[in-house]
Amino acid sequence: MKGKKKNILPGFGISLGYTVFYLCLIVLIPIAGLFFKASAQSFSEFYTTISEERVLAAFKLSFTASFFAAITDVFIGVLIAWVLVRYDFFGRKIFDALVDLPFALPTAVAGITLATIYSPNGFLGSALEKIGIKVAYTPIGIYLALTFIGLPFIVRSVEPVLEEFEVELEEAAASLGANRFQTFTKIILPSILPSIISGFVLSFARGLGEYGSVIFISGNMPMVSEITPLIILTKLEQYDYNGATAIALTLLMISFVLFFFINLIQYYFANRHKAK
Repeated sequence: MKGKKKNILPGFGISLGYTVFYLCLIVLIPIAGLFFKASAQSFSEFYTTISEERVLAAFKLSFTASFFAAITDVFIGVLIAWVLVRYDFFGRKIFDALVDLPFALPTAVAGITLATIYSPNGFLGSALEKIGIKVAYTPIGIYLALTFIGLPFIVRSVEPVLEEFEVELEEAAASLGANRFQTFTKIILPSILPSIISGFVLSFARGLGEYGSVIFISGNMPMVSEITPLIILTKLEQYDYNGATAIALTLLMISFVLFFFINLIQYYFANRHKAK
């Protein structure tokens, strides 16, 4: 009987044990604590908190701005990933490194920079003001900030898939008479679609919880440009822990449901592509 092959890394038992331990410590226990804190409230108190007009306006703004910012990042991010993978040009490595700038840049610095540029006295803000477009201290500013911080998720999700994609499949499609649009929609897009959806989910999730880069450019005006994380922080500063918990739990549950359906869509397209 041959002996078991020894691995350099720890075995399955100890690896699984550490994984479950840290998952519980970092993710499950805080979430369970959130549910436990919320359970101390009655349903009427919980509903009264989350149904306030100001809170509902913040929910609407956070979800819509995050969604449209993530959609914008999909189009821009796929184009950037395509250029970085398919073309060799001077300064390509520098351009590739700049994609990760929103990851490395402190969110407060990003927010202050965007607010300075797009303020009525800023370089771009003053030009836009002349044509009647106000960016800073409006939902448009929030959308731009979320687009900025979410772009790397799309690029870094799509780029590795494009690098591994077989160019011969495109050549075969072209030899069979397919034009460029048909080649992209029938050959390339199905291969990168799961990674696009993954990047969209990450960008959308980052936008929902983003705080630092948004508060400086949003103006934080109630019912106009106030995001949900700011509402939660305001409740905490007022020592209204039950209110902050109720809003945070609602945001968590809505996000979980949305991500569940998005992951189902991703799973469907991934299996459909493998079946082909």
